[in-house]
Amino acid sequence: MNSHRKQLVSLAHPVYLSLLASVAAGIINTVWVSRLGGPAVAAVAVATSTENVLLGIALVFASGTTVLVAHGRGARDPAAIRSAVRGGAALCALVTPVVVATGFLLREPLARLVLGGTGPELSLAVAYFAISLPGIAVFYVQQLVDGILKGAGDTRTPMRLALLANGLILVADPFLINLYGVRGAAASTVLCRVVALGVGLRALRRNALLRTEVDPAESVRAALRRTLSTGLPMSADFTVRQGGGLVTVAIVARLGVTAVAAYAIAYKVLYVATMAFYSVRQAASIHTSHLRGAGRDARREIGREAMLVSGIVGVGAAVLLLLTAPWIMAAFGAGPQVAHGGVLFLRCVGPYLLLMACFIALGGVFEGSGGAPALLRVTVLGTAVQLPLAYGLSGLGLPGVCLALALSMGVQCAAVAVLLRRRARSQEDAEVAFERVA
Repeated sequence: MNSHRKQLVSLAHPVYLSLLASVAAGIINTVWVSRLGGPAVAAVAVATSTENVLLGIALVFASGTTVLVAHGRGARDPAAIRSAVRGGAALCALVTPVVVATGFLLREPLARLVLGGTGPELSLAVAYFAISLPGIAVFYVQQLVDGILKGAGDTRTPMRLALLANGLILVADPFLINLYGVRGAAASTVLCRVVALGVGLRALRRNALLRTEVDPAESVRAALRRTLSTGLPMSADFTVRQGGGLVTVAIVARLGVTAVAAYAIAYKVLYVATMAFYSVRQAASIHTSHLRGAGRDARREIGREAMLVSGIVGVGAAVLLLLTAPWIMAAFGAGPQVAHGGVLFLRCVGPYLLLMACFIALGGVFEGSGGAPALLRVTVLGTAVQLPLAYGLSGLGLPGVCLALALSMGVQCAAVAVLLRRRARSQEDAEVAFERVA
């Protein structure tokens, strides 16, 4: 096996298992909530989609810290590692109270903006937010802990923490949802994350690379600014993508509660595949940044291997969903109309998955090599294409929305191809100029 591919797989599979644990908990959560009826499923779908936008903000300190710690590890510079940790912690402490307080105070207008009207799903979404938004603070700190460990080359401990948290959620969900409805779903998630965070903080203190007693390379303020400049494009990229997903949910809501419920269930199923793409992306970002810190430029090779690994997963997932969509929807216990809509979506999603696999995986190379701002521009372009297309094609139902997703992802892949050609040409020109000078 190619050495870069081996390293990507080694880093990615613990990340994928941790993400998959979250997906599994979300799917089980949806199964239990679906027993409360379509309005409950729609409310939780909108609430969790909104949370994804807010959670994307965590990447400004979590992913920024990962890249900077990995760079310091590659350079064998303990002072730089310590500065990266301090900068990430300071930025987390600055951002978290603002996000939590603002989200909690605006929970009702936010739910109304997405769902519209005054139906039962609106009050259920507000009830979910009342518990989940204060709990964002726990998740933010956990993201920082995970980001530090991943930058240090340890992706297995975050995996174990995710398995712990989501294993506890699977146990607590049935009990709390039966007692408190959608509020119980939110409470289950927050309480179980608190337990995992306590274990994660202990693991952080025991990490040998992070325990080195050295003076940081720069002041807290300078480290905070460096983390912000590194992580902000990655955070903005994810937030724009999730924001586009939230608006897409609002577009689907125009088709009725049944369509929203079908879309919510189908999209949670897609997470099983898309989380694999994001795990390869994180692995590519860590590996690229580590090698850059060591003075090696292997972006082209890492990008090729990341696309290969992620693309194989994308093809396999598309074929599997095409064949098993009816059984998947039946497993959720949804009504026949909801199941029919979900099956249509899952059977149409193959092209979108394959394009997304290549684009998401390749994004890790951009993030690890300082190209996140360029990637952000591509994401903004894709979202600007996706939303009007989804609105215009929603008249075809969920298959129309699926077509809009595929077309917008095609545009993003084409834009990234142009960026890669320009980078390759610039590198060749630089090498020619160096040879002439030499």
